[in-house]
Amino acid sequence: MSETPARTSAPTHESLKGTVYCALFTALIIVGGYISIPIGPVPIAFADFFVMMAALFLGPKRALASVALYIALGALGLPVFAGGKAGLAVLAGPTGGFLVGYLLMAVIVGTIAVKAGRRPLAMLLALVVGNAALYAFGVPWLKFQMGIDWTAALAAGLTPFIPGIVVKIALATALAAPLASRVAPALRKDDADVPAGNA
Repeated sequence: MSETPARTSAPTHESLKGTVYCALFTALIIVGGYISIPIGPVPIAFADFFVMMAALFLGPKRALASVALYIALGALGLPVFAGGKAGLAVLAGPTGGFLVGYLLMAVIVGTIAVKAGRRPLAMLLALVVGNAALYAFGVPWLKFQMGIDWTAALAAGLTPFIPGIVVKIALATALAAPLASRVAPALRKDDADVPAGNA
């Protein structure tokens, strides 16, 4: 009977720690949004980098929650989007597809990373696939909202960002590989919900 309090308190402690990490990464995504360079309809920003890191560290469910909170805060009018923008108009505008795409990237990156046990090569693959999904969602949205052809859409929403994507993926992999093992053990519940691969 002496073990009962420890068993009942463990989930509460884990849940609290998970909530703190979610809030921390939401704050980091916001900070990343402020680190932006306006080069056209889609600015170069670091919000996507912290979405990647959230997915690698937190797993799909908590990363999704962290990104969803970020988007909800912006939709409610807090100036958290790139360049200090806010409101539903931003979500409905040319960059809205990339913001919604963050949700998709969080789930894809987190799921692949967790299923593969957060191995470096698996995290690299997860980031490549997640970014491909992000731009596959964001660029068509940009094209539709701006009424431009595919060449112009790719020039505005993909081509200028390719060097940055490569750098961010490399940096995220390099940082997450040694650090994820320290954070992930405290968040095993999210990992347990995603069946691990055999590799």
